[in-house]
Amino acid sequence: MGTDTESAAPVLETPLLDRIRSPKDMKDLSIEELSQLSDELRADLIHKVSRTGGHLGAGLGVVELTVALHHVFDTPEDRLIWDVGHQCYPHKILTGRRDQMSSIRQKGGLSGFTNRPESEFDPFGAGHSSTSISAGLGMAVARDLSDGDNQVVAVIGDGAMSAGMAYEAMNNAGSMDSRLIVILNDNDMSIAPAVGAMSAYLSRLLSSKSYLNLREVMKQIAEHFPKPLKTAARKAEEYTRGMVTGGTLFEELGFYYVGPIDGHKVEHLVPVLKNVRDSKASGPFLIHAVTQKGKGYAPAEESTDKYHGVSKFDVVSGNQAKSKPNAPSYTSVFAKALIAEAEQDDRVIAITAAMPGGTGLDKFGEQFPERMFDVGIAEQHAVTFAAGLATEGYKPFAAIYSTFLQRAFDQVVHDVAVQNLPVRFAIDRAGYVGADGCTHQGAFDVAYLCCLPNFVVMAAADESELVHMVATAAAHGTGPIALRYPRGEGVGLDLPEKGEVIPIGKGRIVREGTSVALLSLGTRLGDCLKAADDLAAHGLSTTVADARFAKPLDIGLVQQLADNHELLVTVEEGSQGGFGAQVLQALAASGRLDQGLTIRTLTMPDVFLDHAKPEDQVDAAGLNAPGILNSVLEALGQDASERPARA
Repeated sequence: MGTDTESAAPVLETPLLDRIRSPKDMKDLSIEELSQLSDELRADLIHKVSRTGGHLGAGLGVVELTVALHHVFDTPEDRLIWDVGHQCYPHKILTGRRDQMSSIRQKGGLSGFTNRPESEFDPFGAGHSSTSISAGLGMAVARDLSDGDNQVVAVIGDGAMSAGMAYEAMNNAGSMDSRLIVILNDNDMSIAPAVGAMSAYLSRLLSSKSYLNLREVMKQIAEHFPKPLKTAARKAEEYTRGMVTGGTLFEELGFYYVGPIDGHKVEHLVPVLKNVRDSKASGPFLIHAVTQKGKGYAPAEESTDKYHGVSKFDVVSGNQAKSKPNAPSYTSVFAKALIAEAEQDDRVIAITAAMPGGTGLDKFGEQFPERMFDVGIAEQHAVTFAAGLATEGYKPFAAIYSTFLQRAFDQVVHDVAVQNLPVRFAIDRAGYVGADGCTHQGAFDVAYLCCLPNFVVMAAADESELVHMVATAAAHGTGPIALRYPRGEGVGLDLPEKGEVIPIGKGRIVREGTSVALLSLGTRLGDCLKAADDLAAHGLSTTVADARFAKPLDIGLVQQLADNHELLVTVEEGSQGGFGAQVLQALAASGRLDQGLTIRTLTMPDVFLDHAKPEDQVDAAGLNAPGILNSVLEALGQDASERPARA
């Protein structure tokens, strides 16, 4: 596929883009040249992502906006924040990283998101959404406290505007005098009126110096009116403009609204951005730019979901190069198992926070549309919404990535755990996730759930176990329960026709031995079995056990392993403070740590590992078979370098 793709791709001619080493090279370009630069940038983006994979549709939608922003504003002195980083690829190309784009999302290469250590043009890192307005307001206030005069611009997508945090920030910003420019990149909002020449004219007019000066004069005059008249005058002006532009909501939050404008016409964007930049008015602005995801590349325009994140693809046909899976993904196994439960029980409800495809719940929604709820990028709401359903006897499954569930921790504690409500948490992307990097690693869910009273926490060792754990979660009605599983394919086991309920808090012995005990939680079980084979070559008979539950812990199994083996090693693809800490706590409480027990806990290292292939991340963490072998031999004082080679 790689050779065919390269031969089919046309030769790119990008004479203007070739001259751009930093945004300073764009300052003197005419509108016509900026339009040409946009065309070249779009072609270059398609060309580069076709060879690396990555996020495509969002970046294609903001090409002209990116060009206009870097032309008008003096970055990096002016702060430009992208929310979420999916749309930052054109920004990276224009800010001196074009030659490094072939390394994006690869080990040692560029991040797929904005990244502060990577470039001075990235003032704030963003992997999770809806943070830009809060961060931008903080930067704006810091500027004011330091008597600075730089601009702060936050670009936020309409999807990110579905999260409550964005409105919390807007509410705060609207009550302050700090200048902050928020650009709403609207590529899917139904509230947007038609955009065209008249809208562009009105936007230029309402952001112009003459109008803003007149508005300030009228505000000063109105200050001398009695309060009811002053309020009425302000409302009249805001609602009159709201009727024309559709920005009443943002005006009510305290923003001066400009738009909507066509986000693909540089000749519309540049005058408005300059007007807002040069305005002396205090307080926050919101510029509403209407764009199209995948703009300029037909396959991406026609299928925005499939071209949000892509593998390598053929530019001409749009066909993505995807390897044939050896086994179904954990996500698809979960979805199939949940559908099977829903077929038997009409109380089963599925909830996702803007990730129906990523969590497999799109398939559930096709069969049970009235029982599947996508609440948008609103994990906090998703959890409490599920809690409300649970109070009425329903069986809600909140399918949320591990890294995104972090955003709803207070709701997990206050609304679910404290009230002991039977909400089922399906935690996808547990463990290392590869190219999305440290912001998306599912590292902390075991640690932050096991510390909560009333919780049951499970981890599937393989796809067959996942089916059983879905059934177990559906049957568990006495409190909250979570099941975690990784990104990627299963190990290739035959799936059971029907899930069986696992006794709560009971693990299993997978292999019997006498010298070393490896106690695994989750999908590290396969590497524990491989390590056991290697240990046998060293004369070390090894027991391998699957804990299944991090909480409640199988105390009997843990004590049996501790009492009958020279060394006990716990293995988990999670952070410190998780499963291993639960085992240590249990052994300490029983007094076994007082008796000279040798024990090691293998976890993710206490660092944020950058983007790389998942297997490289596991190797770096020492959670693969060789890493487990080395840890055992070191704990026993043996020389790992002299181990026999595996057959």
